Amino acid sequence: MEAAVTSNLNYNVEAIRNDFPIFKQEIYGKPLTFLDSAASAQKPQSVIDAISDCYSNEYANIHRGGYFLSQALTSKYETARETVQNHIQAKSSKEVIFVRGATEAINLVAQTWGRANLKKDDEIILSHMEHHSNIVPWQILKDEKEFTLTVSPIDDRGNFLMDEFEALLSEKTKLVAITHISNALGTITPIKDIIKAAHKVGALVLVDGCQALPHMEVDVVDLDADFYVFSGHKMYGPTGVGVLYAKEELLNQMPPYQGGGDMIRSVTFEKTTFNELPHKFEAGTPNIVGGIGMAAAIDYMNDLGFKNIHDHEENLLHYGLEKIKEVDGIEMRGQADQMAGILSFTMETAHPHDIGTILDQDGIAIRTGHHCAQPVMDFMDIPATARASFGLYNTTEDIDRFVDGLHKVNRIFA
Repeated sequence: MEAAVTSNLNYNVEAIRNDFPIFKQEIYGKPLTFLDSAASAQKPQSVIDAISDCYSNEYANIHRGGYFLSQALTSKYETARETVQNHIQAKSSKEVIFVRGATEAINLVAQTWGRANLKKDDEIILSHMEHHSNIVPWQILKDEKEFTLTVSPIDDRGNFLMDEFEALLSEKTKLVAITHISNALGTITPIKDIIKAAHKVGALVLVDGCQALPHMEVDVVDLDADFYVFSGHKMYGPTGVGVLYAKEELLNQMPPYQGGGDMIRSVTFEKTTFNELPHKFEAGTPNIVGGIGMAAAIDYMNDLGFKNIHDHEENLLHYGLEKIKEVDGIEMRGQADQMAGILSFTMETAHPHDIGTILDQDGIAIRTGHHCAQPVMDFMDIPATARASFGLYNTTEDIDRFVDGLHKVNRIFA
């Protein structure tokens, strides 16, 4: 995957970096070079201000209060839901369920739709690139329901093998649960084709969109996704909040996930009737400020323009792929035909954890380990990789410092 690096005159990355207070500090006397946005992205001042303002000037519990503050914040929270709806182009805000993150969203689907619909001899297909949060919930349910988990393969470069996937589909396939972009390799899966093929055999599709939403526009209706999940903290919003999108007809069929306040219409000791969507799946006091902060992050990205973000990060990826070739003993782990801004690699001279430790001394933050994707590490017969991942605030100078750090690793261990 090679292309010339071009400038984007519509994208002032230095001005953008000034929107992020964390970049004003130094680490060990060195400028912070943050290359771990795939794990969790930094927060712009507008998101921090939205959170602070909410707690400082607007806070009250929502949905049940008759006084001014409660009603005003309820309106703001539901407006945040509409911001998410518009961002993913869902048909209705009823299809946007606020959860703690993508992990809870997947568990919600497993324990509601999965528990109600899956039975012995049914099949779920996963890909070899899945995050643990899109494996373990299905394994837990499999032990009870005795269905089959089947793994769709990838090649040595990390490409999703569409022909092999289609050969696995059958009338037994009830669900395909798959990543949109691999967090460990950066592979962009052909998600629209996957969904279309799964629907031909009557299977539903759950998409893990955690790595996609920060980098590209997503239209869940155009994709025809049945379930689409993501987390706020990877898209420059706060932690502890995320989204389950699901088609309204599916949500109406699914039983509640948890019981408690806000998901009820009426309660007696004899019987409870449940609230309408989306509140049916939102028991208890929600992460009010988290939802509002996530909406502020979406507004921030929209102000920059997703094409501008995409073009900038695409340039960073091509620059990084070329620059890292200068380092002796590098082996790239994942060079799919379609990739997002992730460089996953190993070095002959040093273990990934040692690479991360040495880079940290120069203020360079990367991720090392199995990235909660141990099956793909097993596929490559390695215990771990080092991973540099790009965000909308990164620069080619960040990559230069990163590559200089890798040369230093070679000098130390050689």
